[in-house]
Amino acid sequence: MTMVSRTRSMLEGLVKEGSFKWLNKKRGIFDEEIEEMEQSPSAGKNWLPELSPPANVVVRRCSKILDLSIHQLQDNFDAEASESLKHKSNYARNFLEYCCFMTLSRSIQVAGYLEDNKFRRLTFDMMVSWEFPSDDCGTYSNQVDGDVTVGIEAFSRIAPAIPIVANVIVSGKIFEVLAASTTDRLHFSVYDKYLIRLERAIRKLQSQSESSLLSSLRSARREKILEVDGTVTTQPVLEHVGMSTWPGRLTLTDHALYFEALRVVSYDKAKVYDLANELQQVIRPELTGPWGTRLFDKAVFYKSISLSEPVVMEFPELKGHTRRDYWLAIIREVLFAHKFLLKYRISGLERDEVLLKAIFGILRVQALREMSLTTPLSIEPLLIFNVCDQLPGGDLILEKLANMLTLGDGDRKRTLKSGNGMYSTSALSLASELGFVFGTSSSTTSDTRLVVGEIAVGKMTPLEKAVKEARSSYENVVQAQATVDGVKVDGIDTNLAVMKELLSPVTEIWNWIILLLNWENPLKSTAFCLISTYIIYRGWIGYALAALLILFALFMILTRYIGQGTPVDQLKVVAPPPMNTMEQLLAVQNAVSQVEELIQDGNIALLKGRALLLSIFPQATEKFALALLALALVLALLPVRYIVLLTFLETSTRYSPVRRASTERWTRRFRDWWFSIPAAPVLLERVGDDKKRR
Repeated sequence: MTMVSRTRSMLEGLVKEGSFKWLNKKRGIFDEEIEEMEQSPSAGKNWLPELSPPANVVVRRCSKILDLSIHQLQDNFDAEASESLKHKSNYARNFLEYCCFMTLSRSIQVAGYLEDNKFRRLTFDMMVSWEFPSDDCGTYSNQVDGDVTVGIEAFSRIAPAIPIVANVIVSGKIFEVLAASTTDRLHFSVYDKYLIRLERAIRKLQSQSESSLLSSLRSARREKILEVDGTVTTQPVLEHVGMSTWPGRLTLTDHALYFEALRVVSYDKAKVYDLANELQQVIRPELTGPWGTRLFDKAVFYKSISLSEPVVMEFPELKGHTRRDYWLAIIREVLFAHKFLLKYRISGLERDEVLLKAIFGILRVQALREMSLTTPLSIEPLLIFNVCDQLPGGDLILEKLANMLTLGDGDRKRTLKSGNGMYSTSALSLASELGFVFGTSSSTTSDTRLVVGEIAVGKMTPLEKAVKEARSSYENVVQAQATVDGVKVDGIDTNLAVMKELLSPVTEIWNWIILLLNWENPLKSTAFCLISTYIIYRGWIGYALAALLILFALFMILTRYIGQGTPVDQLKVVAPPPMNTMEQLLAVQNAVSQVEELIQDGNIALLKGRALLLSIFPQATEKFALALLALALVLALLPVRYIVLLTFLETSTRYSPVRRASTERWTRRFRDWWFSIPAAPVLLERVGDDKKRR
């Protein structure tokens, strides 16, 4: 039996046995292509036994696009891949990724590729086949209404190979948004809708950037208009500067923020808030309201050293503040992107690559906002530089990104040889196809293809590793924050009760120390005094503290291993009786009064110190000066160890039976002396009263 006959028999058996029923309850594209491959005279040449049926179908489509036979692709992979990539355990998936990256690199160089339904279907089928690249991967059993779905790993592996669709840093969050209503599995219908909306966002960006809007201001840096708001009278943008407020049109580009105040029939000259320069800029959410009140959380605060006073941009809406949140996130994304460029001194093609990453992130957000998702859309986790600003270890992600962008030319050429396909495509390679031109550094030559992609066949790039570690750390932070939120209680009295219980060990230790210092048990106090004196005299204070820390560490380690698997003991707190609103207000007033008394006592002590320095009461000043001279002589003549020893002995034996009477006498004399010192005079000036009188 020939190879062709054996392959046909194998395919017929698979079809008869229903091995492909996991693909779709309905007749799908895989079924048709498998039958076509079965009936083809060259069936043996079009089928690789190492791959699963869907992987064979996808590789066959890739071979047609690349105009190479399947076996030529395999030979190229075997020649270019390292031995680790060709290991039997991962050969099928690595070869599939190689074919996918090669094909996507070729396909996205065609204008309007997102409009092509075949391209959208191919990328989704790549994800399907990635989950089951070989026959030993098991069968697919997750079916929802007969539609094949994909998981987050497949999406995060294939989608970032199309830079406009996803990015390594945020691909997981994009998947979560798309699959939120379908039990964490992505359907083609949702994915297809996302790509269609993405194509619309691209066309909108192109039309806005080609318009005459702010053309004279944008021309020098060839700025792209990313978003415009305030053109509809029912949804104005209000600019607050000091006490003045103006409605107008707000425009965000990839370099700056522009506001044009609205007059009767036209707009004023645009105010420019440059985001591309290091101006110590601050952008944060802000509250606004009539007559300076802070009532509505719907504004963005902007401040830089180039402005005499900060600016507040308000985005009024009837309910919520989603409009403000969107603008806050995209403004920050542009600002953070330029801060990244300035920090790592990135220029040339790499600078354009960074700006494209920020632009593509904003386009993805715009596409997702138009999809009428069932869950509220959180903007910041979908934008690369916003995410890196928030994630633990986000600075390490940016560092890896900068290292990837600033590879030397020799390293780039070794990494991305022509036709290699071992790395995904960079964002900059899409610039000319999408109609983008950046400053004077961009070029449509093959040099733009040398920027390294974010994904490598069969392995994790340093950027992917940094993202994975940061995500893991972020999950720990979220879990820790959940425990924090769970133990928060309301009410001052209840919080004080919890704090009192938490500090009970410290309180007990303090009470024990006071007991020793007061010599209520002479035997224990004597032993404590002798042992401590010996330790200080021998200079063993550091060793004593080290031993104490070792005891704490041993206690925690023993608790960790002895109590492993057992539930954590909950802190039991006796809740105080509930208080009504009036009682709570009185408690707050009482607490404020006590704090005020403490501040008054502190001020009096400072004023008496000022009186001593200014010799307002000469007798007290003379005694204080003599005491300072004596203390200075002691510090100058005695070693530090003896000073510490004398201080300890004076403190620990102050209330011993031998010294108690003299201590009480000297304490009374010091108190009398302190009370005899007058406070320095204070003159309060009321600035408001002076203004009123003027």
